[in-house]
Amino acid sequence: MIRKCNEHGYFRGESCPECGDEGRYVLDDDREERLGRFVSGSLRHFPVDVGLDMDSQGWVELDQLCAIMKKRYKWGTMERLVSLVESDRKGRYEIDGNYIRAKYGHSVDVELISDYPENELHDLYYGVSQEEADMLLDSGIYPIRQCYVHLSTSYEKAKQAALVHTDNPVIIEIEANKAQQDGVDIVTVNEDIVLARGIPPEYIFILGSEE
Repeated sequence: MIRKCNEHGYFRGESCPECGDEGRYVLDDDREERLGRFVSGSLRHFPVDVGLDMDSQGWVELDQLCAIMKKRYKWGTMERLVSLVESDRKGRYEIDGNYIRAKYGHSVDVELISDYPENELHDLYYGVSQEEADMLLDSGIYPIRQCYVHLSTSYEKAKQAALVHTDNPVIIEIEANKAQQDGVDIVTVNEDIVLARGIPPEYIFILGSEE
């Protein structure tokens, strides 16, 4: 459920996490899920199919997305679209003026690397199955279904991501700072996720598996 606190803005849940106020109703759980699936698909996977004009950095006009959304969901409003973005705990989207885009998770090819500020990263983490681990040590980490590799800023986040696909994940550590010094582009999109076009094998090693 999404509600709005007059003082602290949109939030998910029954009460504002900042002040405890119950706020004003914006979206129930069912509509939040349906709208979330539509926005994710439109901005990450099939913008052309829904009629969106997306630029090379993944931006689309907010008004255009809202108009397309309203054709599918009569209850869709600009406020509900904005509330979905601003209350998202995972920071999946961003709005800049009258433009909106997904910050990560794309299967359509977009250029994000040059659009985020330079950073200096320490070690990063990536969770895989035991079957994949040895292969990645030889070949490096490169995207398969998405256009970027999504790396985690902590061991625990990598483990959580990997548990979606395997019961016994192997956690790979990436020497991000050394890779950056050698010219590998790695950008931060939020406190948990960084993106790269690929990580060559010389910067990765296996930490271990969860028993």
